[in-house]
Amino acid sequence: MNLKTPEYVPGHDLIKGKSVLVTAAAGAGIGFSAATRAAEEGARAIVLSDIHEGRLAAAVEKLQAESGLSEVYGKVGNVAVEDDVRALIEFAEESMDGVDILINNAGLGTSKLLIDMEDEEWHRVIDVTLNGTMRMTRHMMKVMKARGRGGVIVNNSSVLGWRAQKEQAHYAAAKAGVMALTRCAAMEAAEFNVRINAVAPSIVLHPMLRKSASEELLAELESKEAYGRAAEAWEVANVMMFLASDYSSYMTGEIVSVSSQRG
Repeated sequence: MNLKTPEYVPGHDLIKGKSVLVTAAAGAGIGFSAATRAAEEGARAIVLSDIHEGRLAAAVEKLQAESGLSEVYGKVGNVAVEDDVRALIEFAEESMDGVDILINNAGLGTSKLLIDMEDEEWHRVIDVTLNGTMRMTRHMMKVMKARGRGGVIVNNSSVLGWRAQKEQAHYAAAKAGVMALTRCAAMEAAEFNVRINAVAPSIVLHPMLRKSASEELLAELESKEAYGRAAEAWEVANVMMFLASDYSSYMTGEIVSVSSQRG
């Protein structure tokens, strides 16, 4: 069975007038889809960040052209570097007169059996995927608390934080860590009116996944989904926008599965 992808859903101004910062937003995956969705849902300003300068400039230009939103900015930054994190958030705060919504999308995945994995590969995936999310969340919480007008943080986790899959011990450990980080940080941030939630997508076809996984594995993963296909990146971005919006005003510390498979 392979149920076709639904038609693209138009925006409904879910985050009208809000400012948005998205990490790892210069590719063809969830990050850029989230930024595009933010514009379609009425964001007044958006900052895209990525480690690839050329790709980032192209993404900013593309989003401006496609959305008609003039206040789209780009800032090169690496979430694995504390100074970059501080500089990115300071830039976004100054450019947009404060960040209302942070989408932590940066992550790194490879495929390797644990028995064959070197410490360097383990630490590299953990440092970007988990520690990078922690650094962004920690500094954004400080800024939002000091500013006193609340805010929203949406993290990108994965169903692999719950499920087992060969060759993904490092990535799964990092994503499970993002889930735990989301829950605990949300309890701390609630007192100053900042909500923190996460999405946990299953299979989303994007360039990084195609590069790291074989066609056989991709076919196997798709076959386990109820719809017989991978999610489109914009389908994940839709859920991110819900979590970023006032429609989820009573939700914090939650992990929302974006999947058509259970178990």
